[in-house]
Amino acid sequence: MGGGLAPAAAAGRAAEYKGRVTWYVLFTALIASSGGLLFGYDLGVTGGVEASSTFLALFFPDVAASKQEYKHSSDAHNPYCEYDSATLSLFTSSLFLAAMAASLPASYVTRRLGRKASMVVGGLWYLLGGALSAGAQNLGMLVAGRIFLGFGVGFANQSVPVYLSEMAPFHARGALNILFQLATTTGVLTAQLVNYALRDYAWGWRLSLGLACGPAALLALGGALLPDSPAGLMERGRAGDARAVLQRIRGTQEVDAELADLSDAAATAASVTQLQAFRNILTRREFSPQLALGVLIPTFQQWTGLNAIVFFVPQLFAALGTGSDAALLNAVVIGGANVGGTLVSILLADRVGRRALLLQAGVQMAGALTGVAALVGSSLGGHPASALPKGTVWATLALVCVFVLGYSWS
Repeated sequence: MGGGLAPAAAAGRAAEYKGRVTWYVLFTALIASSGGLLFGYDLGVTGGVEASSTFLALFFPDVAASKQEYKHSSDAHNPYCEYDSATLSLFTSSLFLAAMAASLPASYVTRRLGRKASMVVGGLWYLLGGALSAGAQNLGMLVAGRIFLGFGVGFANQSVPVYLSEMAPFHARGALNILFQLATTTGVLTAQLVNYALRDYAWGWRLSLGLACGPAALLALGGALLPDSPAGLMERGRAGDARAVLQRIRGTQEVDAELADLSDAAATAASVTQLQAFRNILTRREFSPQLALGVLIPTFQQWTGLNAIVFFVPQLFAALGTGSDAALLNAVVIGGANVGGTLVSILLADRVGRRALLLQAGVQMAGALTGVAALVGSSLGGHPASALPKGTVWATLALVCVFVLGYSWS
């Protein structure tokens, strides 16, 4: 992670904090959250683009040929190998590989140069990647654009959540933090709506990919114009600037208590190096529970398969025989469930507790995925994929929505 002093700052004098949620903070949070919008958009746009016959014919002709063979094959009951392509997998996964590679330098930039510097860099990578992807003439250009988008993910996802947490008042920190998740799910839904709207245009995939340049420019420009967070400024020894920004975003001159906590947290952070901090986390027994949860929860969260659903839901439902238009529309329905679940999380997280939501959602997701596997597996065993009963397809859609709802409010 790129650092961040907000949790430490909240420990000492929180009861003495003054201020409110100002319009300036809300405006700042909305601009910064464009990083989440971009991340969600790049996730959601992939499946629809890969469903475009023009896109496949230009960059992945083997997959396009496989789809045509599948349509005319007597083995129409077997939809599993239609998208079996190493290059298509490379295009899809390169975003995450690049994001992982960028996370380490992004951490350094976020800590040493500030959160806004990292947001600007992320926005510029997004802008370059979106432009290159939309204008791609060959597979090399397409994958390069995807890699640049991944660099943008690495920088923006490193800095934006930290920035939002540090700019938010203590009592509203949870709600503003969820803005990033809400922006991400909104980005996914927006991409799926764009894919559906452009489904009949041969050049639609270019516009789908290029539209990411809009919020990318907003993130880069906003990162350049917005102030750095008070915690980030204090961390770099700029106490006067930290006080000025804190007074502006809290809407009051009485910021001494919060500023004192920021100063204490900065001193504590400066007392150990990054290497020492990692060594302490890995070797000191008192940090073992936090380390285990910090690693295992995100790992198992990813292994639930939400990203696979976001990426490949059009292909999933097309393979079940819905047709390409209905498959894209089903993706929109699932994207709407994703946004709806996030709104539920905003309403309930502080009332019932995040742990309760996580436990309930885990049971819900496991049940939904088991139901999908049983339903689809048994149905494909007795019907051609193109002739599955409509009830089976609708039930699959409902179960996927149940899974996505649980994931998004967990």
